[in-house]
Amino acid sequence: RQRTLWWDPAKAAACYHGRQLDKLLYHLGARVTITDREAALEFLESNVQANLPSELHPRAVVKELTWGKDLDNFPPGAFDFIFGADIIYLEETFEELLQTLEHLCSEQTVILLSCRIRYERDNNFLKMLKGHFSVYEVYYDSNKDIHIYKAQRHSHKDDF
Repeated sequence: RQRTLWWDPAKAAACYHGRQLDKLLYHLGARVTITDREAALEFLESNVQANLPSELHPRAVVKELTWGKDLDNFPPGAFDFIFGADIIYLEETFEELLQTLEHLCSEQTVILLSCRIRYERDNNFLKMLKGHFSVYEVYYDSNKDIHIYKAQRHSHKDDF
């Protein structure tokens, strides 16, 4: 079973927890699916090879994911954590992004979204997300104007 879905660059969310991602993965024995659009996969794969210790390579899978497309390539609700960094920016993709998150999440899945709120449309996505998930701001870096939001399906309100 895949344990974590990681949208690059997710280190901002990992740094929120005060740990280096590679060490966290190693100690937890996690398997990670790292996704992006098809055009970025080669670059993403080379980053994984260059930046993860070689003993972690078998635990990291690079896979294409375009919001709302070919979701049957991912088992529904199979991920414990989803880290997304700077993925809220194109209003025309908000519905597909929400559909993707709904497909990937179980009742226990924890989503951490790291982003800048640049425009009112970004707040509109958060409102859409709140229609399907409980959403809380868990961290704000005022120097960099970066927010980190935690989201879980409405029925799950335990602290992470």
